[in-house]
Amino acid sequence: MRKKLKSIFVFAFFFLFISLILFTRSLAEEGRKESTNSSNTVSSVSTTPSSTVASGPYHITNALEMKPIIDVSGWQLPSEIDYDTLSQNISGVIVRVQSGSHTTKDNNASDANGLDKSYKTHIKEFKARGVPVAVYAYVTGNSIQSMEQEATSFYKAAYKYKPTFYWLDVEEKTMEDMNAGVEAFRAKLASLGAENIGIYIGTYFMEEHSISTDKFDSVWIPTYGTDSGYYNAAPKTDLDYDLHQYTSQGRLNGFKHALDLNIVTTLKDPNEVYQKLFTVPEK
Repeated sequence: MRKKLKSIFVFAFFFLFISLILFTRSLAEEGRKESTNSSNTVSSVSTTPSSTVASGPYHITNALEMKPIIDVSGWQLPSEIDYDTLSQNISGVIVRVQSGSHTTKDNNASDANGLDKSYKTHIKEFKARGVPVAVYAYVTGNSIQSMEQEATSFYKAAYKYKPTFYWLDVEEKTMEDMNAGVEAFRAKLASLGAENIGIYIGTYFMEEHSISTDKFDSVWIPTYGTDSGYYNAAPKTDLDYDLHQYTSQGRLNGFKHALDLNIVTTLKDPNEVYQKLFTVPEK
């Protein structure tokens, strides 16, 4: 009787021992599955953070449905911009690098040399979030020589950031022959190595001062209509343009003040124009 009881006890002991091993193995396997799933989830979040936009230009199928393109300068203070949010609501940005040689005193937006105080921050913050960046200079040269000097300063400040386009913002008559002056700026910029050079100009100003756009790679025009903050209509002009600034009173999440809003022309293939303006040139 004692031997029989001992056999039963041994059998029961081994049965419980084996069951415990199987149970422990099952728990370990489940833990590994949960760890793998958790790791995959973390990897997904870290490679595609919600605060960024898709890297590089996206495909535009309808100009009127695209996210707006904005232009900014030192007057739009970096401290007042939520770059994460604003980047989600735009398809490109054109950053002012230079306010012109007429700037002789330090102000809130430019230094005494005419360089925009916020251009470095704007460029770095938007590029870090995958927003394509172009640059512009406000043109104020009063001679061929000063136009070339402005072009040189502009290029030296901007080229290291590999902008998709260099824009000349021409709004003031600063010399008698403005066409010659603007061409001197453009030619100097090109000789320094700038690719994709465009001009921002009002059609009335262009006609009044006989400024030719023929040698520029692209034309950007302002036509506001009612300037309500919304797109009203395509500009009434025969000028071949690629970019339209349609309001100075735009509002977007990420910045509490008014912004200039732009769209590519509605008269051409929108994606073709967009890729032209916001794809970094290949060297």
